[in-house]
Amino acid sequence: MSAAPGVREPARPGMGAAGRYHLLLASGGRAVQHGWWHREDVARDKFRRWIGEYGSMPDARITLTDDETSDVMATWPDQQ
Repeated sequence: MSAAPGVREPARPGMGAAGRYHLLLASGGRAVQHGWWHREDVARDKFRRWIGEYGSMPDARITLTDDETSDVMATWPDQQ
C-alpha cells in the first residue's frame, strides 16, 4: 500500500530514488495504490496489467503520469 494521497513514498532501501513514471489507482476518488518506475515501457506495461487486475473495482480509475513533466500519459477508463 502507499502513503496518504499526494504524499510520495520513500524509495525502498537499496532501490535508489523513486522512478519518473507514476501510476495511481483510485477508487471512489481516493488513492488506493501507487507505483513509480524509472522506465516508461515498464510503467506502461504495469498500467495495462493494473487495468486487468483492478479494472473491476468499483469506480476504478488508473492514471499514468510523467513526474518530470507532469504530463498525464494515460488514463483508464478513457475520459469521454
